Amino acid sequence: MAPRAVEPIEPSAAAQGRVVVTGPESTGKTTIAQQLAVRFDAAWVPEYAREYSEFAGRALAAQDVEPIARGQMALQDAALRSDHPLLVFDTDLVSTVVYARHYYAHCPEWIVSAARKRLANLYLLLDVDVAWTADGVRDQPQARSGLHDRFREQLRVFGARVVEIRGKGAQRLESAVQATRRHLVSV
Repeated sequence: MAPRAVEPIEPSAAAQGRVVVTGPESTGKTTIAQQLAVRFDAAWVPEYAREYSEFAGRALAAQDVEPIARGQMALQDAALRSDHPLLVFDTDLVSTVVYARHYYAHCPEWIVSAARKRLANLYLLLDVDVAWTADGVRDQPQARSGLHDRFREQLRVFGARVVEIRGKGAQRLESAVQATRRHLVSV
């Protein structure tokens, strides 16, 4: 299959648009985020929590929530200083809020406030309609459906623009591409 052409984004149209690929564990967020970045010649911002978890080499605890939030903000702030017209975030602080409440029943208020203030232009909420893949970091396959509902509700409470993405493989990617394209036209 021939590689797809890059779909350039006009800086005036996107005004440094921010798209967040979000949702529960093992839904393909990183893959979709990276593919969107390539497709639109955008900057990709990785998920800091994964890097932090792998570096820690232990089970995370409530005291890790704030350093994870700060790390995610630092990665995103660095990308915001770039001249890329489009930024694709592999999760953001909304994920920190959802997971802190899920695992520890509490999220520091400053993180909730920062998540609300730093909302992206578009959230692609990935459904749990793909197979679970164990990787040594993910640990709750049975919680994915409930977490999907928590993400949906938190994004609603924050007033975020959300498009739910379903399907497998190329269909999933194409849905994300189409949603991103529609968003960019409306910015």
